[in-house]
Parts: sequence; structure tokens; C-alpha cells
Amino acid sequence: MIPLPTLTRGGVLPDDRKSLTRGRAIWNAALPTQCVVPLHQHAGAAAEAVVSVGDRVREGMLIGRAVGRNSAHVHAPIPGVVTTICLRDVYPGRPSNCVVIDLEGEFERLGKPLVPAEWHHRGARDLRRNLRECGVVGMGGGGTPADSKFTIPRGVEIEHLIVNGAESEPYLTATHRLMLEKPSDILEGARIAAHIAGARKVTIAVGGDKRDAVTALRRLVRERGLPFAVRAVSLSYPTGDEKLLIREVIGREVPAGRQPIDLRIVVSSVPTINAVYEAIALGKPLVERVVTVAGSAIGTPSNVKVRIGTPVGALLAECGGLIETPARLVLGGPMMGYTVTDMATPITKTTTGVLALSADEVNEGERTPCIGCGRCIRVCPVGLEPVTLVKMLERERPNDAAAAGLADCRECGCCSYVCPSHIPLTETLVQGRRQNGGGGV
Repeated sequence: MIPLPTLTRGGVLPDDRKSLTRGRAIWNAALPTQCVVPLHQHAGAAAEAVVSVGDRVREGMLIGRAVGRNSAHVHAPIPGVVTTICLRDVYPGRPSNCVVIDLEGEFERLGKPLVPAEWHHRGARDLRRNLRECGVVGMGGGGTPADSKFTIPRGVEIEHLIVNGAESEPYLTATHRLMLEKPSDILEGARIAAHIAGARKVTIAVGGDKRDAVTALRRLVRERGLPFAVRAVSLSYPTGDEKLLIREVIGREVPAGRQPIDLRIVVSSVPTINAVYEAIALGKPLVERVVTVAGSAIGTPSNVKVRIGTPVGALLAECGGLIETPARLVLGGPMMGYTVTDMATPITKTTTGVLALSADEVNEGERTPCIGCGRCIRVCPVGLEPVTLVKMLERERPNDAAAAGLADCRECGCCSYVCPSHIPLTETLVQGRRQNGGGGV
């Protein structure tokens, strides 16, 4: 019997709606006739275009070169012709130059068998360079370039690599399906990541609702004699946040203003670990990812492998189209995702889901005065007082908010989820963090 723990502090247990897609195997989306490929779909500086309008590009060809250390290369997801390079809204408040490619020509890799290459003899620096060349970034939402994530400061020995398979956001099941359908690749990717980081211990942390994935991974770990632990973690949201996951798995707090690496820990999501495997073993640049398409307004909820740059509208059409006008179209999960209105918005390296939500699925209402119920305080997983912070920000007292722990906010959305007054707590906290240099989670 696999125990199902709950988060040790705060968090919520929303209706997860995962039954819509939990049993849906991953299938390949049709190739888009046009891809809109952002040059800034990762943390850090945007890549700079190395192609021009009229250029012919091959599948997997470099089209955007990383600028500086904390940036990422961008590759062509399809062969074709560059028709324009233009500025587009991709993420809220962060427009990006995009390379638009019209499909034309033959694929060099699609449908062809790939033989895994030997990697054990290669050093960490060489493997990190390989990750950079393939444009691998954190695919759980943060978008940190993988070569930066696995660059360990001199003198630091990593004690623990945690592979994050919690996937605690409602609706999303792509990570679950990856663990079920590609357990061998995930374990090999974890071996590669541990080798690069020099990690002494590896734990694969799987959401407690994913019993079949826990069982499958444990069986394969035993068969291969790997020194890995596979652990079921809390069902509560937001267990998937890396700092909260560390607390769950190891029982240690990452202090305010510090990062997991300061505790000699590296956390990487299952989709990222899969991309690490494909980059190192198969030489494959990051040009596609698995996305959950769900919500009551979509015809056929699915888990789909889709090319980066595919317009959202094209992906929705493949999944049975919209059966009603959605009250909200969200990229990512319902708690931390963002609303889009343009069906031409492209899928990026960090897009975990596309949700077409009906009015019944959207927690909307007119804002009313705070009633002092304290629910937001009880559910905050890092022990903040969200409503107090919001009052400080709305009264233009950012220094007071900073002193009260604004930088510690995980932007998880729990406070807004439980607020009976429909105060935009999370939205205000996120804006306050951005305006005061807090950045994203």
C-alpha cells in the first residue's frame, strides 16, 4: 500500500480534474503548417536570431543563439522557410521576437530510428555543453537553462538530485503519462543528470495519486539495480514547487533568499529529465514537448506531443475543437497558468497545458471587502499573510511588503483560490514581486 501524505504546512486540495486525461496515452499532434517560434521562452536573456527572412531551415537547425550564460539556444521545430521575424505577445508582459517558419521540405529525424549513444565516459562539462547546444531548459514552468541549472559552483558537492514528478496542478497529467510510458528514458535521464551534477543520492518524487507510476518506476529501479529511491509525495497543491518538495522529501527548509543548490540539492522536473536524456543519448534538440489539453470546453481532452511554436488554435482543433466558448483559455495549470485570448499564441518549451475552461470551472466573482476570515493565511505554504502583503502593495508600501516576506511568495495561487471575497491576491503579489525585483518563481 502506497501512503498518501499531505503537505506539512498550508496548501489546498482542489478538485484535480485529472480523470479527464489520466488514462489518455500520449499521441503525436499533426505537424503544423506554420510555427511561430519565440526567441525568449526561457529564464534569462532572449536568444538572438541567426536566420533572416527568406532563409531555408532544417528540422532541429539553430535559429536563435543564446546570449550570455543564462540564456538558451532555440531550434527550428519544422523544416521550411522563414517568412517573418516579428514581435509577439507570448507571455503576459513579456513580448518576444518570434521566428515564423512555413512548413516546407523533408524532415531529417522524424520517423527515423534513433540509436542511443554511449555517454558514461563523458565529463560533466562536455555534457553540460551538449545540453546548451540542444537548448534544454526547465520544462516545469521556470525555464531555467539546464546547463546553468547543472553548473555546480567550485567546491560544492551535490548531495541530492530530486526528480520532480509531483505534478500537483489540477488537470495536468502529461508528467504522469511520461513516467508510465517512458520510465526507462526517465531513469536514464536521471542517471545522466546525477552524473553531471555529481549527486550522491537520487530520489524520484511522484505525486501520491500516481500509484501506477510509483509501482512501475520502483519495479524498473529494482530490475536495473539502481541506487534510486522512488517516493510518493503529498497530494496537496503546491507540492510540485521545488522548495516545498525539498521540505516534503528531505525535511529541510530552503531559507528565504536562498536556492536549493545552497543546500547542495538540485531539483529537476520529469519532462526536463526526459529532455536531458533525449539531448545526451539521442542528440535531439528541444523542439517538442508533451502537453495536457483539457477542460470542459474541449472536445477530446488529451495528452499530446506537439512541436514548439504550434499555434494554440491548431492544437485545440486537433483535440476535437471547442464544444463551447470557453470562459477562459489558460496556458499552464489553472493555479499558476496565464490567460490568453489569441488563438495564434504559440506553444513554448515551458507550456505544460492548454486548458479550455467553462464558466463552471472558473472561480470568478466581483471583488468585495476582506472579511478577515484568515483562509489565505492558513493555506499559504510558506507561512505568509497574503492579505496583509496585498494591502501594503495597494497602499504603495513596497518596502513594508518586502520586510514582511514578499520575496518568499511562491506565486502558487492558493490564497486566491480560497478567498471568498475574490480579492486578486496572487495577481497583486506577482505584480509586486516583479516591480520590486522579485522575479518569477
